[in-house]
Amino acid sequence: MRATRLILLGGPGAGKGTQSKRLLETLGVPQISTGDLLREARRAGTELGNQAKSFMDAGALVPDSLVVALVKERLAQPDAAGGYILDGFPRTAAQAAALDDNGIAVERVVNLVVPDEVLVPRLAGRRICRECGSSFHVDFHPTRVEGVCDVCQGQTYQRADDSAEVIPQRLRAYVEQTAPLVEFYAARGIVRTVDGQGDMEAIFARILEALDR
Repeated sequence: MRATRLILLGGPGAGKGTQSKRLLETLGVPQISTGDLLREARRAGTELGNQAKSFMDAGALVPDSLVVALVKERLAQPDAAGGYILDGFPRTAAQAAALDDNGIAVERVVNLVVPDEVLVPRLAGRRICRECGSSFHVDFHPTRVEGVCDVCQGQTYQRADDSAEVIPQRLRAYVEQTAPLVEFYAARGIVRTVDGQGDMEAIFARILEALDR
């Protein structure tokens, strides 16, 4: 039976968000992106959003207590009852333990592997629409009109944590705090490593295969 309670791991820019959106259409379960939850909370000016802003702008990991509160609230919604795709959470062993403590089941961990020399240009060239959140890339997926979203004609921008100054910090933070989660979940036999390079369709096919075994 195909797993439907999933975690996607991978360095910043590995393609977790892109592949999650494909998976939600196939599996019929929601993509729960902590990055999206945090950005929405920040835009809305909520207490959690304001607390997270300084960490996000510096490219640092948001404290566990803030992220756990947002994720737990989201998983309590009815559309997550049949499964979910956790994108960007957990990021630390403490967060993984928090999932266990809150009775949140994980059936499969997909680890998207992409080398740093590929991740850096992916991140540096990424542009996001301020209005609808669509993602583009100045080299690989440019907008038809520079600075204008193809989907809603909103303004595109480079996130502060995609800047050349912050990217190295994000990569180091991933190696130090998130990569050890592979070992954490490998002990349970639920990790599947997937090559995150190449054509998006091929990567997606590899992910589906990983959910079936």
